[in-house]
Amino acid sequence: MTKPKPLHEFENVNDFLDQVRLRPGMWLPGGSLTHLDSMLIGYRVAMAVHNVEEDFPFWTPGEDSPFDLWLNKCSGAASSLRWSTRIEREAEAIGAPPIELFFTLLDQFRAEHQQRAR
Repeated sequence: MTKPKPLHEFENVNDFLDQVRLRPGMWLPGGSLTHLDSMLIGYRVAMAVHNVEEDFPFWTPGEDSPFDLWLNKCSGAASSLRWSTRIEREAEAIGAPPIELFFTLLDQFRAEHQQRAR
């Protein structure tokens, strides 16, 4: 299991998300995926400002993100809603905490992404 670590030790967005998973209440008061989405957009903007190249599937300016496209494929339907809103609505419909559903889906996305990379 991943241990909490200071910000200066984060290497990429996956490190950040692993820390959110460990302590969601610290990062996301109320467990809001909309807040997480906003944080990830800020992360992506900082990458652009600092010319950082990193695999980042959560927000692509002007187009659907890889994570949004993957959700479309999994659900069998395209949506104009952001991934955060879609997952929050699905979690409400099935009575699950949104943050738990997000990490379940993220694990599936990562596994498929790693298989394609091989």
